[in-house]
Formats: sequence, structure tokens, C-alpha cells
Amino acid sequence: MTEPTYAERARAKKMAQANALGIDDALISNLVETFYGAIRSDALLGPIFQSHVADWTPHLARMKDFWASVTLESGRFRGNPMLKHIAVGGLDNLHFDRWLVLWNQTLDDIAPNDAAAQVFREAADRIASSLLTGIKVQRGGLDAISKPKEKQSC
Repeated sequence: MTEPTYAERARAKKMAQANALGIDDALISNLVETFYGAIRSDALLGPIFQSHVADWTPHLARMKDFWASVTLESGRFRGNPMLKHIAVGGLDNLHFDRWLVLWNQTLDDIAPNDAAAQVFREAADRIASSLLTGIKVQRGGLDAISKPKEKQSC
């Protein structure tokens, strides 16, 4: 019998920590289903998703795998979210801010405790920031994310 690899031990530890907070596949499934229900009926985000998601069943399954990979280290998700979001076009701070509002409202209703909710909130904040940064760089290069220079007075 071989010893587990570092990656296997790290994955098992993260899963045990998440499970101890009540984070499991059932919670993730409920969270994703409820959240995307809110997305679909949202005036800002609903039309965007409706124009890009033809079949919700596989999309929801992918999102469950994604969140399981993020929170449980399941390794089930394979894909490139950055390319998918860049391809949508027109996404900006307003869209990601609204996504986070709906995500956090869903967590308020679904999460079994504050610690579990915090795991999802922190991950969503990192993901939204990363995606928005990638989109801005794609549109305008590194200058698009540089801090604006102060205007010099004459």
C-alpha cells in the first residue's frame, strides 16, 4: 500500500474542514439551484444568462462541480471560467457586484452557519475579482487595471 501524496492529503484535509462546517454536495446543490433561480429572474443578469445558457441542466451540474472543487477540493471541475466570461462581452463591475449581492442573499438563506457562509463569500469575492480583472486586461491591457494617475494642476 502506498502513502497518500501531499495533494491527496491536502485535498482530504480541506474536505474534512468543509464537512465540519456543514459544506457538502447536498448544500452545494441547494445553493447552486437556488442561486441560479435568483439569477434567472434578475432584471440585470437574467437576460445575459438566458442568451448564453441554452440548457440549464448541464450548466447547473458544471456549477455544482465548480463549487465542489472550490470548497471541497473535489477536483471534479475542468474548464476555463475566464474564457467563458470574456466571451460574454460587456461584463463590468455592475454585473459582478449584482452577482455577489444575489450570491450573498442566497447564502443568507441557505448556509447552515456563518462559518460555512464565509467560506463561500470569500471564494466568490476572489473569483469575481479575478474574472473582472481578467476581463479588463483582455479589453485594455495592463493599463486597464492600473490605478488612475492623479491629475496634475497647472
